[in-house]
Amino acid sequence: MALKSFKSHPGRGLEAELDDQILLIGNRRLLDEQGFVLGSLEAQAVAFEEDGATVMWVAEISPEKRLLGLIAVADAIKENAAAAVARLKSSGIETVMLTGDNARSAASVALAAGVDRVIAEVLPEDKAREVTSLQAAGRIVAMVGDGINDAPALAAADVGIAMGTGTDVAMHTAGITLMRGDPLLIAASIRISGATYSKIRQNLFWAFIYNIIGIPLAAAGLLSPVIAGAAMAMSSVSVVSNSLLLKRWKV
Repeated sequence: MALKSFKSHPGRGLEAELDDQILLIGNRRLLDEQGFVLGSLEAQAVAFEEDGATVMWVAEISPEKRLLGLIAVADAIKENAAAAVARLKSSGIETVMLTGDNARSAASVALAAGVDRVIAEVLPEDKAREVTSLQAAGRIVAMVGDGINDAPALAAADVGIAMGTGTDVAMHTAGITLMRGDPLLIAASIRISGATYSKIRQNLFWAFIYNIIGIPLAAAGLLSPVIAGAAMAMSSVSVVSNSLLLKRWKV
């Protein structure tokens, strides 16, 4: 069969013309928009979704409008996903699953991973709006994503985190790119960011102390140039040495 045309319905599915037949493959939203009745396959689809699978419907719209069947696919949860969520929650971070999948399969995956809240059946163009909504409620939002559809939400978030195994668009949009696809690195990146911020505050403290003590003494003529130079060098050494302690930090 020869492919005559191809059309993408973002967040819904695909449409293709093969010879004289026009086929659809996509989610429930796509079929509802085309006016299909799911009929006896509905119960089977619900069972798949409750097991955490994503159901893709296959239908023909020309020359005859009819439902052909369904395909159920499931992506196994990463081994470290539940542990990563647990680490985030132990740090006082609320986890939200933002997905275009149906509510039943999303809820099943969220339960297995221990995610606090699920926002399902979100179209790609609406993901950024959901992030903005969380920010409007006073939340500081870190968005983790790896796909093209995640790019607007990554840009809208306070911190965008892309997985190194994802698309180039996601990595270019995000502020942080994790070098591996390990979910545990999400919590680790937040912890190392906190440790770095703590070091910055400590270094500013020591720099201010040296200047607060040294400048008045120098202005009063009580500090010789030799001692002033030595104090300046010690200030730099203490700041650099304190920063190098970050090398001892472990994931």
